[in-house]
Amino acid sequence: MTQNSLPSIKLALVAIGGNLHSLAGAPEDTLRAALRHLSSLPGTRVQAVSRFWQTPAFPPGSGPDYVNAAIALITELPPAEILAQLHDIEARFGRERQGPRWQARGLDLDLIACDDLVLPDAATQDAWRDLPPERQPEIAPETLILPHPRMQDRGFVLVPLAEVAPGWRHPRLGRSVAQMLEALPADALMGIRPVTA
Repeated sequence: MTQNSLPSIKLALVAIGGNLHSLAGAPEDTLRAALRHLSSLPGTRVQAVSRFWQTPAFPPGSGPDYVNAAIALITELPPAEILAQLHDIEARFGRERQGPRWQARGLDLDLIACDDLVLPDAATQDAWRDLPPERQPEIAPETLILPHPRMQDRGFVLVPLAEVAPGWRHPRLGRSVAQMLEALPADALMGIRPVTA
């Protein structure tokens, strides 16, 4: 079954971030504008939006602090179309998807999960999730991997995600967002603080 022939998705989780000025302005302004675009996607409605969180750049020293957030969407779009829409929104704000991975950027929209789908298959998802840390900056998948293979490792993803979908359960790890956040080591949460109350 191809990604485009999958049944309609009910819940899509998206991580939003930026640490440079974009065509919309400073990172907080960019996130607000991006959220407006996300809320107007076809066949989609917003279920919840997190607060904005200031988080240290990853990897450390790679740029200014980020502003991060998460949004839960109820959508009829298939995963490949959601991803295409996210890339289109990034491009509207001046993002060019080239250069090294994990570089500073004006806007980054990551599709974290769609319901309990595992794409493209369990073995591929597991292989990317288990990729050694030294290989992660060097290679990128050529296909959509869901759930996002690094989500369980990243405080800047899990902290805002816990505000919009704490009970969502990783279909391969069997742990909820809240449980994955609780399991993070303290250093994965250092420097993360709310921008908005």
